[in-house]
Amino acid sequence: MSLTPTVADVAACLDHAVLKPQQTETDLRQAAAMCITRGVGCLCVRPVDVGLAATLVRESPVVVASVVGFPHGSHRAATKAVEAAAAITDGARELDMVISIGGLRAGHDVAVQADIAAVVAAAQPAGVLVKVILETCFLTPAEIARGCRLAEAAGADFVKTSTGFGPAGATPEAVAIMLDTVGDRLGVKASGGIRDWETCVGYLRMGCRRIGVGDAEAILTGRPPEKGASY
Repeated sequence: MSLTPTVADVAACLDHAVLKPQQTETDLRQAAAMCITRGVGCLCVRPVDVGLAATLVRESPVVVASVVGFPHGSHRAATKAVEAAAAITDGARELDMVISIGGLRAGHDVAVQADIAAVVAAAQPAGVLVKVILETCFLTPAEIARGCRLAEAAGADFVKTSTGFGPAGATPEAVAIMLDTVGDRLGVKASGGIRDWETCVGYLRMGCRRIGVGDAEAILTGRPPEKGASY
């Protein structure tokens, strides 16, 4: 990323999220239109919304991502795999899956890697990217690094800081660990609490390839985010 990125450069790196339980079809339609107009790279939605989202952005470069095992990561691996396959059938081209947070913290590395691999197995034949959400606010630095290595070993394409639903989101410290651990091989996505241009560009300059946000329009125009845009 250039030290002086353009608005278009930044927009292409944004994953705009429509994930809150109270958001409606109207919210989704407005978000899709904004992503197309502003050149936002990805629209990240709830599994139930993938089909409509894919239809709304079909004639544009915007890709649709679906969350998997969201937001706690505690689904069975088989359930995550089925959810992933359904999202792909509905039109998702990227999957943002939540790692087994408790399993990682407990040191159940074989099971955690298998959990990720189940989603990768559903995604790779369709050419669909898999981003693994670590929820770094719950992890020690060593656990963040271990989670990154397990995601890489399972064949994932990205590691991601946060769901945006935890008590804290991305931090420079967590992102630095992720970049140091796998940043030359996997993409790193910062998400959670990123609400302004300076913060967003700061993470891109660190080396992140994607930024997850709840109000892309606010970042791209420099206006204050909408009330409640906490992702």
